[in-house]
Amino acid sequence: MDVLSELLDGVRARGALVRRTAIGRPWSLRFAAGAPLTLATMVRGRAWIVPADGEPVPVRTGDIAVIRGRAPYTVADDPATPPPRTVIDSADYCLRGGCAGETGEDGAGDVSGTGGGGADDSAVLLSGAYTGRGEISERLLHALPEVLVVPDAACHRELRDLVAEEAGGDRPGQRVMRDRLLDLLLLSTLRSWFDRSAAHAPPWYRALDDPAVGRALEVLHEEPARPWTVAALAAETGLSRAALARRFTARVGVPPMAYLASWRVDLAADLLRETDATVGSIARKVGYADTFALSTAFKRLRGVTPTGHRAKALTDDGG
Repeated sequence: MDVLSELLDGVRARGALVRRTAIGRPWSLRFAAGAPLTLATMVRGRAWIVPADGEPVPVRTGDIAVIRGRAPYTVADDPATPPPRTVIDSADYCLRGGCAGETGEDGAGDVSGTGGGGADDSAVLLSGAYTGRGEISERLLHALPEVLVVPDAACHRELRDLVAEEAGGDRPGQRVMRDRLLDLLLLSTLRSWFDRSAAHAPPWYRALDDPAVGRALEVLHEEPARPWTVAALAAETGLSRAALARRFTARVGVPPMAYLASWRVDLAADLLRETDATVGSIARKVGYADTFALSTAFKRLRGVTPTGHRAKALTDDGG
């Protein structure tokens, strides 16, 4: 499995929260569902996403935006529109058995803007949120900016239209359909973004076009628990130890063993969040000799112990 496929492999929606909202201009909505990852697209009209930190990002009709992080953010017709009076939380989405507040067009949640515009000039926003435990790996979240946008021309339009269709009504099997379609739309969108955004993609992704460094990354991801050394890694690539260390550091931004330590801790973080396995068994699974070794690396790289990370993850996921 290639590195990007492995990164995307953990995407699994379980009871995805989906909402289609019609809004009259001027409008501004505050999203506070606490989801680690959300997709949003303008079915009609244009919008700006105003993240918790950073600059507003424009979204045109048909574009797909991916918003990372649990912090509340705003979607508005203009960054200068007054602060929102309406807050969208998890109760306002289409939940597992159907849609909450479906009074707008096509089963939409109908939210009036500050101007109360009519149907002819209303914008239509479609959003889908991942909220449950284990749906999105931390490895993927760490690879993404706070907000990314893939333009309409590069999006999978058929998938986007199917998600929009399934957002309304309450048909048999609809929960599963929403989950699978949202997964496919996210995967398609992220693959397009990685392909189009090499300058903004993580250094390890840009390094994949280097045969030697790409091979080194591949084997580290395939066998993270193997007792790697730079010499053993160099043997896999056909380079000398010194040559690989130089090329890897130049392309990825960190030395090979530092990258491996970060990858192991990322794997451990997901296992701590997604499973009930002991810290010791997780340590051995990702390549550390014991709990102490994993705890030392985890605290150094993340500033928290493995047990502290697990406790916070359970709180975030409502456990």
